Amino acid sequence: MKIGPVTFSFGRADKSPMARWFWTIDRPLLVMLMVLIGVGLIAVAAASPAGALRLSGGQVRFEPLFFLQRQILWVLMGLPLMLGISMLTKDAARRFALGGFAMFLLLLALVPVIGAENNGAQRWIQLPGFQMQPIEFLKPFFVVTTAWLFAMRFEDRSLPVIPAGGMLLAIIVSFLVMQPDFGQAALVIAIWLVQAVLAGLPLLILGLALLAAVGGLVLAYQFEPHVRNRIDGYLHGEGDTYQVDRALDCFRSGGLYGTGPGEGVAKFRLPEAHTDYIFSVIGEEFGAIVCFALALLYLAIVLRVLLQLLDEDDPFTLIAATGLVAQFGGQALINMSVNLALAPSKGMTLPFVSHGGSSFLATAVAMGLLLSITRRNRHLKSSPYLQSSSLSKGGAAA
Repeated sequence: MKIGPVTFSFGRADKSPMARWFWTIDRPLLVMLMVLIGVGLIAVAAASPAGALRLSGGQVRFEPLFFLQRQILWVLMGLPLMLGISMLTKDAARRFALGGFAMFLLLLALVPVIGAENNGAQRWIQLPGFQMQPIEFLKPFFVVTTAWLFAMRFEDRSLPVIPAGGMLLAIIVSFLVMQPDFGQAALVIAIWLVQAVLAGLPLLILGLALLAAVGGLVLAYQFEPHVRNRIDGYLHGEGDTYQVDRALDCFRSGGLYGTGPGEGVAKFRLPEAHTDYIFSVIGEEFGAIVCFALALLYLAIVLRVLLQLLDEDDPFTLIAATGLVAQFGGQALINMSVNLALAPSKGMTLPFVSHGGSSFLATAVAMGLLLSITRRNRHLKSSPYLQSSSLSKGGAAA
């Protein structure tokens, strides 16, 4: 293809960086992620008036589409970020993740010192124009760093990589409990356990870890009033159930087919309509059928990655990609479950759909790493790129 004096060629014989990226990227996965981003813009447009009205304190002081305008900005920043990271080689992605892990672990440690408090929790660092939540960015970097650590076990089983990974996990969970943010702590623990099992974690240790997690939940219930209130509200309908009740009102109002774009009324009584409860707004204005289709899209993304990994022989790729897609799918499942009153209330965004700078940019980083780590093409076995990649090296070692 020729445009003016510049010729663009994406033939299989082309060895340019863009051509190698195009032929080695998981294109169906990339397309599904782009569709999800588009759905997110439509959802934020529907939820923006409710969020703007609540931000205005009941008076119209902000543009009804204020949050949509901000979300477009995050997309314009996050999409190039995701694509840029996806162009990294596997070794470069690993080094990038290791550096990001060190930086955001430091920022997470600084949250109790310089963090901004919101709704009784200290989880954010205030930056010009928006608040950044370090754990959102730390999660994908931690997943890839842990995978790199665990992959060493396949070369030398005497290395104490699982205890070392457990120490890193304990440090992160400790900082999260201090905020407090038990929901993110539970998600990080679950992802780590998935990766550790793939790395050969003995069943006895897995059982002890699960018992420790249950014990931690019991302690949180006993000594943290907000955790107890949310669990009691979920199990017995006690305490403050306002958020969940308003979310269910949205689904009842929307029914199967929805009230239509911009026609929702229940969303104006919904706290955090544009972030944590955006799935309920989708339910009201577009109906249960669209909500089901959106859930299927998340499931399709997860299954696409897992099916591609069935014949993977590089331990790092297997552990890292599984962890990243588990984080992505797990967060989506938690958000949708909370909106449907199937899980206790938890402030966790819907990936690529909820409004938010930290959430969108961190998800873009995670999916960029996933696309980079899973780059391959069986039809290009002779490509210099594939011969020098970690996949080939990992396959030979295995």
